[in-house]
Amino acid sequence: MSSMMDDGNDQEVPVMDEVPLQGQNKSLSSQYRRIRCPPHRYTPLRNNWESILTPLVQYLHLQVRFNTSTRSVELKSSPRTPDPSSVQKGADFVSCFMMGFEVADAVALLRLDDLYLDSFQVTDVKMLKGDHLSRAIGRVAGQDGKTRFAIENATRTRIVVADQHIHILGSYGNIRVARNAICELIMGAMPGKVYNNMKNVGKRMNER
Repeated sequence: MSSMMDDGNDQEVPVMDEVPLQGQNKSLSSQYRRIRCPPHRYTPLRNNWESILTPLVQYLHLQVRFNTSTRSVELKSSPRTPDPSSVQKGADFVSCFMMGFEVADAVALLRLDDLYLDSFQVTDVKMLKGDHLSRAIGRVAGQDGKTRFAIENATRTRIVVADQHIHILGSYGNIRVARNAICELIMGAMPGKVYNNMKNVGKRMNER
């Protein structure tokens, strides 16, 4: 109920009651996220379900289930959830795994606050089709993944090449360096040149 208060100028100013904290807690305890599982990640999700469930339940105190009808992972906060942002952190962790990252790499999103995830397509850098697109993807991966591993080790990031989609996990500055190297490969730079540049970048970062 609101009451009226006289401010001395013969004008009544309404005074509103404070919102009770219990109502705020209820809104925080009902947060919900749903992350769809792509068809090619269904088997890895089933094989790594225990490893994924452990940090979500024990560390973030979330309620987790896999909905077989929609083939999606559903997260919900509970009264034991300490932080309102835990639901979003859990959703980022599961989404990172769905993109193709290993559980050990994706779980770093829960432990470190300065890690980010960047995603883009090869065609965002240069419009390519057919064999030209396939060769650009091949340059990014390299023979037996040699070029991709060189970029990962030099920039301390993790990279997933899924067809035309490229996902990078790391700190903001390291993602920028890795993305520039990948863009050079897409634009047509020779892998050997980029590989040598990554060696120099790795040396400079180790010196720092």
